[in-house]
Amino acid sequence: MSGSTVRPGGTDHVGLSARARQAADLGERLVAAWGSWGPTMTRNARRVAFVSDRHGTPEVFVQDVVVDGAPPEPVRIRLSDDPVVRVTWSSDGEWLAVAIATDGGVKQQVWVVRPDGSDAAQIAGSRWQHAELGPWSRSGHRVVITLPSTEPDQPARSYLVDPVSGDRDDLAVGELIHVLDLSVEERLVVLRDGQRGHEFVVVVDRLTDESHALFAETPESSAEIAFLRPAPASETSPLVAYVATEAGLPRRQLVAQPVGPHGWRGAPRRIAERDDAELEYLDADDAGRTLLLVWNVDGRSELDLINTHDASRTPVPDLPGDVVTDPVLSRDGRSVLLAVEGPTRPRELWRLDTNALTWSRVTGVPELPDAPLVVPTLERFAARDGLEVSGWLYRAVEPTTSGPHVDDAGRSVPPVPAALVHLHGGPESQERPTFSPQHQALAAAGITVFAPNIRGSSGYGRDFVHADDLGLRWNALADVVDAARFLVTNGYAERSRVAVEGRSYGGYATLASLAFTPDVFAAGVAVCGMSDFATFYRETEPWIAAAAATKYGHPVDDAALLEALSPMRAIGDVTAPVLVVHGELDTNVPVGEAHQVVAALRERSHDVEYLELEGEGHDYRREASRAVLVRRMVAFVASRLG
Repeated sequence: MSGSTVRPGGTDHVGLSARARQAADLGERLVAAWGSWGPTMTRNARRVAFVSDRHGTPEVFVQDVVVDGAPPEPVRIRLSDDPVVRVTWSSDGEWLAVAIATDGGVKQQVWVVRPDGSDAAQIAGSRWQHAELGPWSRSGHRVVITLPSTEPDQPARSYLVDPVSGDRDDLAVGELIHVLDLSVEERLVVLRDGQRGHEFVVVVDRLTDESHALFAETPESSAEIAFLRPAPASETSPLVAYVATEAGLPRRQLVAQPVGPHGWRGAPRRIAERDDAELEYLDADDAGRTLLLVWNVDGRSELDLINTHDASRTPVPDLPGDVVTDPVLSRDGRSVLLAVEGPTRPRELWRLDTNALTWSRVTGVPELPDAPLVVPTLERFAARDGLEVSGWLYRAVEPTTSGPHVDDAGRSVPPVPAALVHLHGGPESQERPTFSPQHQALAAAGITVFAPNIRGSSGYGRDFVHADDLGLRWNALADVVDAARFLVTNGYAERSRVAVEGRSYGGYATLASLAFTPDVFAAGVAVCGMSDFATFYRETEPWIAAAAATKYGHPVDDAALLEALSPMRAIGDVTAPVLVVHGELDTNVPVGEAHQVVAALRERSHDVEYLELEGEGHDYRREASRAVLVRRMVAFVASRLG
């Protein structure tokens, strides 16, 4: 939209307090604190490839795994100026497969490249066609790619691709399929299908062209991880499918399903379950003897190792951070590589020796600014209907210089506390104690940040994640207001000094809160959020729209509900100042969702600012973009809360 695009770069804000300017500087320096994530190993686990943004944009790096001594300098694999999303190593060690965000947007390409950087080739994806990177075949070197339909009501198609020739063999067809695993001989394919919150898993026999569900599909059930491994000696079947699922369970747990030829299935059994946690990640060695489990316990991670032959379970001690992502167990089961982070340290790679249960650092992180960083506390409050809601509280940092706050009349008065409610995306996501330059910068500016997991968030069981489906979304929006009430009641903010901010679904919830409850919040920052469900469904990617109906509502059958829930219908009721942020290339929540909000607010001369990030899609992967965003956000919130 004309005059609205701001390209990454420094932004000065005249009139800001010295503290707010210093906080914005801190946020920008924390954004520059690069990390490493997404590890993938060779068969012998002596080399690792991973993604890192140490040069400003996520790229592929390869290095040796050194158990003793300082980590070696990694080798950079240059493929494109576009950000890398994911990398995987082929079973034979000869190739890397790399998913790249086309132009930085939502659609992805898949490339293959030798580990030394030679023979790079793009094998799928373009500006018009999204390609999803799937697993490598376990015995050979072919890789799975899935191409979602570019037209509504058309199926997705999966292929096995030879990286040398580029030849494709048909693998599977389905509406919303994702290939999770292949058996060693490539006869059996494990597929996930279904809409959001209703995913199911099937095993397809390519020889007989038959598919069989791994578990009975039940309402509001889902499974995202499943794979095949050789069965323990105690089993009568040759294979076992291990599934992380909440089907028929209150929380996501580990279920083992014996599998045999010609559709034979044994009785499923629960291998591991916890009342206080959800199973978030799952991996196994090639022999199926060792399983790696990562539990989500109120946002923090805990690890278990299970020996499937004697059913013993070993908790892993001394985790070097709060939150684990992307864990991978070596093919011999002797080591684990994973990314770990916490509120005061960016993502870095660590290695676990599964026998000695000892840790060694694989990658480092840069030196952080010499400034106090906040360690959040987990807080809980009762929503108006009695449901317990939790969130992470980043208390405002005390000023480094003491002295009275003086009002306009020259009287000494205590400073007035201010706070911001941050809303994560999804909504099937979760706020966790991770490294957040934004939260730290706002806290440094004297603004307490409360990041609740309102109903609809993951990590708290099946009932909680579905507690905002369709018409229940009104209850989730009420949770946002109750989060503001929690801040005021507990003295973290004056009632007139609470802002709300969020991205993606959180951006939608921010706009909805400002429009439907205009007397609650003093300012709002909406980042890549939906403003009208009708235009969202019309303009988003077909495969995204097809999956979303179970969560938001069907664009035709639930049109009246979606209209009522759309902030645009009440945009004229917004009274608080608003900063709207969107990526230029976002086709998940298309940029028109921002344009129509800004245009409507400007038409009535409302206090609205607009930041459009050039070359970014739904996720802001480039350091320069994230730096200008955090600086602009701190300046906006600090100036509007006074």
